[in-house]
Amino acid sequence: MDYQSIIEEVYQEVQQENQRGKVANYIPELAHVNPDQFGIALVDLQGNVFAVGDSQIPFSIQSISKVHTLTMVFPKFDPQLWSRVNVEPSGNPFNSIAQLEYEKGIPRNPFINAGALVIADALCSKYDHPTEQILEFINEIAGKNSVSINSAVKNSEKNHGERNTALAYFLKSYKNFDNPVDQVLEVYFSHCAMEMTCEDLARSFSFLANDGYSIFGERKILSESHARRINALMLTCGFYDEAGEFAYRVGLPGKSGVGGGVAAVMPHKFSIAVWCPELNEKGNSVKAIRALELLTDKLSFSLF
Repeated sequence: MDYQSIIEEVYQEVQQENQRGKVANYIPELAHVNPDQFGIALVDLQGNVFAVGDSQIPFSIQSISKVHTLTMVFPKFDPQLWSRVNVEPSGNPFNSIAQLEYEKGIPRNPFINAGALVIADALCSKYDHPTEQILEFINEIAGKNSVSINSAVKNSEKNHGERNTALAYFLKSYKNFDNPVDQVLEVYFSHCAMEMTCEDLARSFSFLANDGYSIFGERKILSESHARRINALMLTCGFYDEAGEFAYRVGLPGKSGVGGGVAAVMPHKFSIAVWCPELNEKGNSVKAIRALELLTDKLSFSLF
């Protein structure tokens, strides 16, 4: 399969269409990002990297990091974890407080903010230095020192984090939080403020295309069963209240972030990361989703 030619073709078509959105501004630091940047990187299961555009520029991965943190706690807490967080699509905005109240403190899934806070709380229970250990883990599965925390973005999120703070206290009021709220929020804001390039992000997702085995970390990260379940969660919940649309148009397990990135996998074939900062009204990158739709059309395969 000539992945390089295909992603170059996709890149050109998306650039010509030039669909536009808006850069995330509710985190002020993200509002300053150049909206015209656009990159694609695809990694096959032999470790070959195919890239085009701004694939070497680090960007804020934001909620994509929730896949990494879930991967770290899944084997340590399964099956108890699923009494604390559900596995259903939310159908509501990712930071909904109303839904959390209605469902008595059990978040719909690990990728909405409330669910990711439960995962961060579980990390704090299991790891002595959770933020440093998240960095170490991502570097391991990417096969190099590839991730850093952008302190300006982190502080920007922290200074505008009232809703996440409210969600954390809400979870605590329902006894679904074991650690101090400030400690957990520090971990949460830190992993959301991590920066990676498209290439390194695609490398870090490779194990999910490979039944849980990381060719870069050279070890089994998850059992085949756990890897399948994370892929299922990404397919059904990875794009907030646009998950159905993404499954319909693209048909790959994936996860988006408001930094404009999308990471996705085609099981047994490749992992891919696409980045362009302009978002649609659901908070997903306009060009990244279009690029992945064109890619699966051109390859003539998806999960379905």
